[in-house]
Amino acid sequence: MSTFFVDPGAVTPPTIRITGDLLHHLRNSLRLHPGDSLVLNDGDRTRYRVEVTHVTSQAIDSRIIDRQTEPARRTSPLVLGQALIKGDKMDWVIQKATELGVAAIVPIHSTHSVIRPNPERLEHQRSRWERIARDAAQQSERWTLPTIADPVDLAEICRRYASVPLKGMLAERSSGPSLASIPLPLDPQYPIILLVGPEGGWAPDEQRLAQEHGFLPLTLGPRILRAETAAIAALSILQSRLDEIERDKQDVRDRRD
Repeated sequence: MSTFFVDPGAVTPPTIRITGDLLHHLRNSLRLHPGDSLVLNDGDRTRYRVEVTHVTSQAIDSRIIDRQTEPARRTSPLVLGQALIKGDKMDWVIQKATELGVAAIVPIHSTHSVIRPNPERLEHQRSRWERIARDAAQQSERWTLPTIADPVDLAEICRRYASVPLKGMLAERSSGPSLASIPLPLDPQYPIILLVGPEGGWAPDEQRLAQEHGFLPLTLGPRILRAETAAIAALSILQSRLDEIERDKQDVRDRRD
């Protein structure tokens, strides 16, 4: 059953009231009626199964049937630092990265980025990205929404994540280790940071700057991938490896019990 995100303020046990854009979607597109069930997520790691009790043009009222709390994750969250790429490709990366479970997406101004966001439209652009991420999170039944930062330059992201143990930068023709083989941290308090370049790749001085700040040059193999392909391939590898670690930890806990 699909999940839908509501503002935490809408949750007033034993009821949840739905308004705004979600109201119009559920009422006009899904044609919900009293007696229908759905799953609502407050974005703060709590999910509610509810029964619709009343539908009007102003609100949908629902009654909480049960609630679940997200299980504690014991592996590192993923942060994608994506250099800005052409509009629809950037949208696609945000959508797919959200489906793959990233905790945060940080757009990066880079030397070879084709686009330069208009500062006057920055709030509008970020709102668009957040809507894309919300739709993807609902479709993939996530517990939480990823945060999407305002675009920053590479020096800022290097400073922002200076204390993170594992920081990587994908670079074509890199002689660095494979993303599929590097050791992964096991402490969920520290994220894994992955930087992916623009259509023209990272400039040499950007690669030097990142390495000076502890970013490990990484490779996905001998093929030269498009920027959007590299981001999704890399996240898929990391998420698969982290899920395997999580399963192994669960097996250990089950044997102890």
